Amino acid sequence: MRVFIGSLLGDTSPVVTHSPLVGAELRLEGGVTLTIDVPSSFEHGVLVDTGAITLEGDPVDRNELGYVGPGHESLTIVAREDTRLLLLGGEPFGEQIVMWWNFIGRDHDEIVGYREQWQSLLATGDVERFSLPEADPRGPLDAPPLPNARLRPRT
Repeated sequence: MRVFIGSLLGDTSPVVTHSPLVGAELRLEGGVTLTIDVPSSFEHGVLVDTGAITLEGDPVDRNELGYVGPGHESLTIVAREDTRLLLLGGEPFGEQIVMWWNFIGRDHDEIVGYREQWQSLLATGDVERFSLPEADPRGPLDAPPLPNARLRPRT
């Protein structure tokens, strides 16, 4: 396990945060069951990079994100095979939000506006305020096209 933000299973990251969060990479051998005590105020996402698990009894396969809402005092993860995953958690936002690509807003129209602003900045080359990695040979990415539907807030 590598804790890169917050604290988990007695290990604490040196990264300073301004809100309670947890982020860790876990590697589990197939057949292992891991039960982790977690703050009941947190929601958690488990992103499976390699392998497959069950999270609170629900299957989560490679490249899938499992979700557990607030109210749980522990999470049970069963590795169905050798697995590497990211566990991310924190207190839910106090309002509904729309998340799409690298943008977070309150509704579909905000996301459309943020995408337009980003594309405009790309066109002018004025992206310094985003602290993009220096010497990245790829440069900043175009935002993908918006889906052919209105984006809805998560619940």
